[in-house]
Amino acid sequence: MVTQYKLLLQTLVLFTVAFHPSRPVCVDVPSGTEAVLGKAMKLTCISCMKREEVAAKTRVDWYYMPKTEENNRLDKTHIYVFENSNAKALDGPFKGRLTWNGSQDLQDVSIQVLNVTYNDSGVYECHILREFKFGFFQPSFFVIKNITLTVKEKATRDAAAIYSEIMMYVLLVFLTFWLLVEMVYCYRKISKSDEQAPDTATNYLAVPSEQKDNPAAPVTE
Repeated sequence: MVTQYKLLLQTLVLFTVAFHPSRPVCVDVPSGTEAVLGKAMKLTCISCMKREEVAAKTRVDWYYMPKTEENNRLDKTHIYVFENSNAKALDGPFKGRLTWNGSQDLQDVSIQVLNVTYNDSGVYECHILREFKFGFFQPSFFVIKNITLTVKEKATRDAAAIYSEIMMYVLLVFLTFWLLVEMVYCYRKISKSDEQAPDTATNYLAVPSEQKDNPAAPVTE
C-alpha cells in the first residue's frame, strides 16, 4: 500500500513538472541597421532578465551620436529616458519623433524613430541600469548596446528574402508539373479501363446461356 502511494505521488509530481504552464522566453536579437527615408524605424534594445529579477528597478537612457562626412563621431546627445514607468523624449533633434516601443516586463527597452530623415544616420547607444533588491543587498547591473543606423531612400532587399522568393517560384513550377503528370496518368488509366469494359461485355454475351446458368458445365462446340 505504501509502495502504491509513493508511486502515485511520483506520478503526480512528474505530471506537474511536465505540464507546468510555459513562461515567455526572452531572446536577445540584434536591432536593424537600415532605415527607410520618411518611414518609422524601431531601434531594438533587449536585456534579458532571469525570472526572479523581473521586479528590478530599471532605468534606460538613449544617446545619439551623428556621423560627419569625415566619418568622425561628434559628442553624443541624450535623446530619451525611461525611469519609474515614465518615458520621456528630451529636447533635441528628435523632439516629437521618438516613442516607447518596449515590453511591459522591461526586457525589451526599444524605442521607435518616426519620420526618419537622412540626419538620423549615426550611432545610437542604449544604456540600461538595473537595481535589484535582495534584502539588505542591492546589486546593480549596467550594460551599453550600440546601434549603427544608416538611412536609405529605398529599402534594400534581404538576400534571404530573395532566395525564399526564388524557391517559392521553383516549388510552384514543380507542383504544377507534378499535377499535370498526375492528370495525364489518371486520364490514361481511365481510358484504358473504358476500353477493357466493352471487351468484357462482348465476351460475356458470346458465352452460351447454358454456360451462364451453370459455369461448371462444359462448353459445347
